[in-house]
Amino acid sequence: MELVDRLSNLSSRVMRQRDSVGTEEAAKTAFVLPFLQALGYDVFNPGEVVPEFTADHGVKKGEKVDYAIKLDGQIMVLVECKPLGADLDAKYAGQLFRYFGVTDARFAILTDGARYLFYSDLERANRMDERSFFEFDLLDFNETRVDELEQFAKAHFDLDNILSTASNLKYRRALKAEIAAELKNPGEDFVKLFASRVYSGRLTSSVKEEFTGLTQEACREYIRDRVNDRLKTAFETDGSDSAAADAKESVSVNAEPSESKKDGIVTTPEEWQAYRIIQAIAAQITDPDRIAMRDAKSYCAILFDDNNRRPICRLHFGVQKSIVTIFVPDGEQRVELEKITDIYRHADEVGRAVKQYLEAA
Repeated sequence: MELVDRLSNLSSRVMRQRDSVGTEEAAKTAFVLPFLQALGYDVFNPGEVVPEFTADHGVKKGEKVDYAIKLDGQIMVLVECKPLGADLDAKYAGQLFRYFGVTDARFAILTDGARYLFYSDLERANRMDERSFFEFDLLDFNETRVDELEQFAKAHFDLDNILSTASNLKYRRALKAEIAAELKNPGEDFVKLFASRVYSGRLTSSVKEEFTGLTQEACREYIRDRVNDRLKTAFETDGSDSAAADAKESVSVNAEPSESKKDGIVTTPEEWQAYRIIQAIAAQITDPDRIAMRDAKSYCAILFDDNNRRPICRLHFGVQKSIVTIFVPDGEQRVELEKITDIYRHADEVGRAVKQYLEAA
C-alpha cells in the first residue's frame, strides 16, 4: 500500500473517531503512532521509536518528550504530542524548543494527532527555529503534501536532502501565508504598491482608502476569473454535454469566491459527475436534496444532510487513480474506478451507506 493510501485510511479514522479522542494519550494511541507507522517506523521497537525519551534541561530533571525516533542508532526526530484540537501555539513550541536544545535531534514534530508541525535548526545550529518549515494536516492534504512528507519516511530519509529543501519549504510556506493574508485583507503597503502603478495623482488618505476597497475587490475578481478559467478548460477537455451543464451550475454556485476557492480548491468535472450519480442512487430511498457535496484539497466528501459526521462517500480522484471510499455500516469499502460511471455498479453499497442514517433517525 502506498503512503497516500495509508494516510487516506488514517484520515478516515480521524474523521470517525475525533469526537471520542479527548486526551493526549488517546491521540497518541489512535493517531500519532499509526502516523509514524505509516511512515515506515516500527512503533513496537523501542530501539527505533523511543517512548518517554529523557530530555533533561539544565537544572530541570525528568523532562521527557513523548517520542524520539532513532535512525542508525542516532536520535534524529523528537515528537511532542498534545490533545486533538489543541492550539499548537508558541507555548507548546517553546516546550519542544527546550527538548530540542539538549538532544542531538535534527528535527522536531509538534502534533495533536491530526496536524503535524515540523521544525529544525535552519537559522541557528542546535537551536530550534521559532517557525515550523512544514505542516501536514491529515484532514486537509494533497499529493504535493504527501510527496513532501515522504522525505521523512524511513525508507527515504536522507538528512542532507531534507535540510536542502527544508529552508525553501519554510519560506515558501511563510510567503504563501503572507500572500493569502494580503489577498484577503490588503495592507497599506500592498495597496500603495499597486495604486502607485495605476494612479498618477497624489495618494492622499481618501485616495488610499478608496484604493483599499478597490484592491480587495480586484483580488477577489482575479481569483474568481482564475477559477472559472480552470473550470472552462476542464470542461472543454471533457467535451461532454453533461460536463457543460455541470459547468454552468458549478460556476453559478461559485459566482462569489468562497474561502475554499482562495485556498486553491476546485471541484473537478469528475467529482461533479460522481456526486450526481450518488445523488441519483440515493434518490431511490430518500430526498436527493439531502445528499450534499463538500470539497477539500485532498478529497471530495459526499455527506448526508451536509453533516461531516454522516459521510456517504469520499472521492479521491487523482491523475492516475480514481478511488471511492463508501462508508457502509460495517466499515469502509474502497473501490478503484476505471470510469466514473462504475459507481453505479456499487449502488447497493451506496444505498446501505445512506440507509444507516435514515434508520438512525
